[in-house]
Amino acid sequence: MAAQSHDGDVAIVVHPDTPVNNLTLAEVRKVFLGERQYWNANIPVVLLIRAPVARERNVVLKTIYQMSESQFKQYWIAKIFRAESATAPKVVYSNDMANELASAIPGAIALTDVREVRPGTKVIRVDGRLPGEPGYPLR
Repeated sequence: MAAQSHDGDVAIVVHPDTPVNNLTLAEVRKVFLGERQYWNANIPVVLLIRAPVARERNVVLKTIYQMSESQFKQYWIAKIFRAESATAPKVVYSNDMANELASAIPGAIALTDVREVRPGTKVIRVDGRLPGEPGYPLR
């Protein structure tokens, strides 16, 4: 793997029992926008998002949400107000916390620096590519 040039890739990690291995970028958007709320009948999606100013949060806002910080906050306030979602994404304060919660909570999905992926989570392919591969969209 050509790690030299892709050290900054952001990996999508999920609980190991999550029944998904590959998502298109459009499917990743649906999950993070709260439009897909269940992986299957028994496993709800649990969104874990880094706190503001974290590089992973900037990547998720720019690449997945295509929103500014204030637009993101307004989006979730409106979504909860309209009862389209019970809760906003849970805020995590470090990559360690993202990994720990993703490995502990069934259905959890988080973004973490590829260099900080820990055992106990599963890395999801995006558009068929893993972090570090050419064309991987989350950098």
